[in-house]
Amino acid sequence: MIDPTVLARIFRGVAIAEACSWTGLLIGMVFKYLVVFDDIGVTIFGPVHGALFVAYVLVTLLTARTFRWDLRTTVVGLLASIPPLTTIWFGRRVARRGRLEPVAAV
Repeated sequence: MIDPTVLARIFRGVAIAEACSWTGLLIGMVFKYLVVFDDIGVTIFGPVHGALFVAYVLVTLLTARTFRWDLRTTVVGLLASIPPLTTIWFGRRVARRGRLEPVAAV
């Protein structure tokens, strides 16, 4: 079993990385469709974002189980992966509410 403190750091790191990859993909799409009509940004950030999206979902499920989140918190965490930059908001929210404290872990 993973140490809850380490898992909390991994969760927040993956949440930030997922948000950054979303931003990179959006910038790549702007350049592809509006600026230079070249898809290099999408080619680079598409797979990166896809991998980080899957990592975020898996880490969120593991974190929810370890820290015993209720269903509502877990669903909001999973839905946070859809709008850009929302994973950062969710990571801060659960940290502020003490949902990433080692005391709450199994």
